[in-house]
Amino acid sequence: MDAEEIAEGRERWEKRYAHAAKRDADFTTLSGLEVEPVYGPPEGTEDPRMARIGWPGEFPYTRGLYPTGYRGRQWTIRQFSGFGNAEQTNARYKMLLGAGGGGLSVAFDMPTLMGRDSDEPASLGEVGHCGVAIDSTADMDRLFAGIGLGGVTTSMTISGPAVPIFCMYLAAAERQGVDLSTLDGTLQTDIHKEYIAQKEWLFPPEPHLRLIGDLMEYCAANIPRYKPLSVSGYHIREAGSTAAQELAFTLADGFSYVELGLSRGLDVDVFAPGLSFFFDAHIDFFEEIAKFRAARRIWARWLRDVYGAKTERAQWLRFHTQTAGVSLTAQQPYNNVVRTAVEALAAVMGGTNSLHTNALDETLALPTDQAAEIALRTQAVLRDETGVTNVADPLGGSWYVEALTDKIEAEAEDLFLQILALGGEAGEDPAAVARDAADRHEIGPVTSGILRGIEDGWFNAQIAEAAFTYQRQLEDGTKHIVGVTELTNTVTSDLEILRVSGDVEAGQNALLAQRRAGRDNAAVERALADIVAAARGTANLIEPILEAARAEATLGEICGALRDEWGEYRENAAI
Repeated sequence: MDAEEIAEGRERWEKRYAHAAKRDADFTTLSGLEVEPVYGPPEGTEDPRMARIGWPGEFPYTRGLYPTGYRGRQWTIRQFSGFGNAEQTNARYKMLLGAGGGGLSVAFDMPTLMGRDSDEPASLGEVGHCGVAIDSTADMDRLFAGIGLGGVTTSMTISGPAVPIFCMYLAAAERQGVDLSTLDGTLQTDIHKEYIAQKEWLFPPEPHLRLIGDLMEYCAANIPRYKPLSVSGYHIREAGSTAAQELAFTLADGFSYVELGLSRGLDVDVFAPGLSFFFDAHIDFFEEIAKFRAARRIWARWLRDVYGAKTERAQWLRFHTQTAGVSLTAQQPYNNVVRTAVEALAAVMGGTNSLHTNALDETLALPTDQAAEIALRTQAVLRDETGVTNVADPLGGSWYVEALTDKIEAEAEDLFLQILALGGEAGEDPAAVARDAADRHEIGPVTSGILRGIEDGWFNAQIAEAAFTYQRQLEDGTKHIVGVTELTNTVTSDLEILRVSGDVEAGQNALLAQRRAGRDNAAVERALADIVAAARGTANLIEPILEAARAEATLGEICGALRDEWGEYRENAAI
């Protein structure tokens, strides 16, 4: 890009910056030095990289979605939390909000994640241990007691039974008197990553995709601010993928959901802003920053050039970040505070929209109050003491960061080609194939490749190979983990960790029995029958599931009715 084009770009950015809202804050260094809101090539110079880098708030959004960066709006501090029963988690939420948290992020226990009731035999010993137990809307009432759902953004990390859980959330909001159209938050719902990495599914892929499509339609029509689909790369990375694999597989999943919306006849400029992303911030500082910058650039280009998105908001990739749980060590756990701080800083330097920082004891158990507070304060220190919010994309233009951004982008694009080839679209124009599929209301080329890759075990093999390579590097000394593979002597004593009492399970089961005895069981049976009837036809499933939630049907009953209709998924063994 020549000097004149760069000057024109800066002038465009200056106009947008001048008219954008800014925080009332002191944008100087600790020593009082004035800093510019953005930096670029010196005046009068050429820089060929600028065509790919651009300016903050300008396509392809490599440098961020907003011209002001964090000068306009800082990232949302959102702590992932849930344990025991609804009352215990409610108390933790109030502590987090009082300590500076800006939104809630709900962690569910394993029975809930698998669409099971707490009193089912398969739930024995798991109730409340890795998150909060939710069996019916009454639990949602207890979970958010004293927390107005109309005034707080709520993220829920759940995929397989996401729709029934979401309907319970809606019913709880109705009971608070909240206008559902005003609700704001995010539901994970990303089922592809379950087959690829986390392995928490209920049904075969097609019924899950139908539920997601129904949810997208419902939210677009009735709850426009709510993001019904958070596409998750976090679990892909935690399973052992490389940064480029996390990026490529996650964005490919996102492209698939765009194709799903198009196949439903939805306008991409209307539904695409309701898609958000969830990435891992791992320990390699610069690689993670490059990954986030490449993600925005790839998404914007594909949404515009392949799927025909015309508006900025439809081309934006908004993402939440969580620091890497897999990087935490049980050995010398206080080292985890440093790891989390570095990973959080990478997320911020990469332009995350919201952030969760892991606690130092999460490799051993759910966080104690003290550990959760340290994790929360880590974000506050980064936000308020380091000066990183003063400048948009402060590492933009770094020779290393830009080269690494380009390299990760190129690796991701190569993986996209492999996914398209799995679906039989090698050498085809993705845009043309996607348009043809949408016109026929059929799945698109990326979706075809993902489904084939799941069935054939291709994704599993890719991630397993990456994880094996890293483990081999640890064992031969090429890579190191402090306190594990080197510097293993320590004066640190064992931590006191949070333990969930068995009384939680007994109490939850007793409450569940009381609810079943006290509800209108005829209304529940009618609601479940309506769900099955809708599942056998083509009607949108959200309303009948919402009616079941209002009637206090349990999660296990709703998911069980759909399991009986659609069957369960069994993964093919990969050899």
